[in-house]
Amino acid sequence: MNTEAQVIVVGAGPVGLTAASLLARWGIQTLVLDRRPEREGAGSRSICQQRDVLDVWTAVGAGRIAEEGVTWTTARTYYRDRELSSWTFEREGPLPPFVNLSQSRTEQILDAAVAAQPLVEVRWGHEVTDVTQDASGVSVRCGQRVLRAPYALLCAGARAQPLRQALGLRFGGETFDDQFLICDVKADLPGWEDERRFYFDPSWNPGRQVLIHPCPGGTFRIDWQIAPDFIPAEADIARRIRQIIGDRPYELLWHSTYRFHHRLADRMRVGRVLLAGDCAHLVAPFGARGLNSGVPDAENAAWKLAFVLNGWAGPDLLESYHVERHAAARENLEVTGATMRFLAPRSVEERMWRRAVLEGGRVAEVDSGRFAEPFWYVDSPLTTPEPSRPFAGRPPKGASCPPAPGVILPDAALPGGRLREVCRDGFLVLLGDMCDSSLFVQVLGKVTTAPLAVRGLAEMDGTGSLAERLGAGPDEAWLIRPDAHIAAIIPHAGPESVAAAVSRALGGSPDT
Repeated sequence: MNTEAQVIVVGAGPVGLTAASLLARWGIQTLVLDRRPEREGAGSRSICQQRDVLDVWTAVGAGRIAEEGVTWTTARTYYRDRELSSWTFEREGPLPPFVNLSQSRTEQILDAAVAAQPLVEVRWGHEVTDVTQDASGVSVRCGQRVLRAPYALLCAGARAQPLRQALGLRFGGETFDDQFLICDVKADLPGWEDERRFYFDPSWNPGRQVLIHPCPGGTFRIDWQIAPDFIPAEADIARRIRQIIGDRPYELLWHSTYRFHHRLADRMRVGRVLLAGDCAHLVAPFGARGLNSGVPDAENAAWKLAFVLNGWAGPDLLESYHVERHAAARENLEVTGATMRFLAPRSVEERMWRRAVLEGGRVAEVDSGRFAEPFWYVDSPLTTPEPSRPFAGRPPKGASCPPAPGVILPDAALPGGRLREVCRDGFLVLLGDMCDSSLFVQVLGKVTTAPLAVRGLAEMDGTGSLAERLGAGPDEAWLIRPDAHIAAIIPHAGPESVAAAVSRALGGSPDT
């Protein structure tokens, strides 16, 4: 049966809820289906949310995630009983670099944001078992019912293999043998509430790792790497916790075990169906690149689906979703794969090298996980390259990329708000002092019917310092996409050159 929805989102996890909320911001009616009878209320699960993900959630009315989460200040790394290193995140822009907050609480906040959107309907207890499509739309089967919409976005998680198979997709990769035991523990641990601790080969977990993260309300998330055949018993869990916290009182709130997976679907777009989050890619959690890559999937998919459905771009724009987010997933797999080879070496050579690094205190070579970062769409067909603004490559650990075409726009405080807040209502053209904004408005209004704003950099903060902070020249025009990525930086800019960049960013030919 046909629905009123323009997009069916399969999966009401954080990625699916984010996508539905973003689609609603663009005026797109969305139906969210989830196989579970109701929301699960326990367990930290994915806890670490990166700044640019917090930015997206703030845009959809879920800013409480950034407000309630804990931002630890120091990351300490130990080898056995010796501290190898400690370092601190630098705060860049108005939002914290990340927060720790349980996935359960994150989902509650996102549920509230979705409930406030009249264009989103969520149906629990609707397991999607099949998906088919034709030239005019997508059909999803839920039991005896078939629901239909023009497009579908699959955010159904790692266990969505039947849906991937229905689309003819492979989900190649591997699963690591070792398990991880995770526990949410409430305890009074003075000095630990603002530190993340990573232990290599401690005496109380010999040959393996332990990771401890602070969370709100005096709780801590503890991850132990454990043997493949280990079955945790209550007494063993208690013993492991005592080895870390001593004789202090504590409360075990939740525990579970899991294995790491390293997998990627061969396509993230199949016709009118897009895949996002764990449904499309699985990575080891060190570096928090799971949910922190799923949310950018959702944002990338949402603005492109909305532009196509609103008639602002042709359907070819959707292929850039696969191009951009598949490349981002491959980057995450490369980074997390290197981390897992260090954490769980599989060959004699890898084990010897790791031991030499740790015992030698070669801090620069210790890999406990490179933290999640926004991907750079440098090679995207939507990006207009500029030789004078080359991409500098993967930045040093903990650093941001200098602005360049394809890189996300740095955030900055503005009178009454933030720079990124004005980016998510459409395309944004930022002009240097030497550019006449009235000429650009006239020409660009004839190029596209998509939402597009033209703003002078000097007028945005009233001081002229924003251009200096961004490194923007007085005769430059910067074209910013709806997901805050820089589509073009054009020196000696004229309306025609910017119009060509807009056309390209909408999926048109680079020459149009």
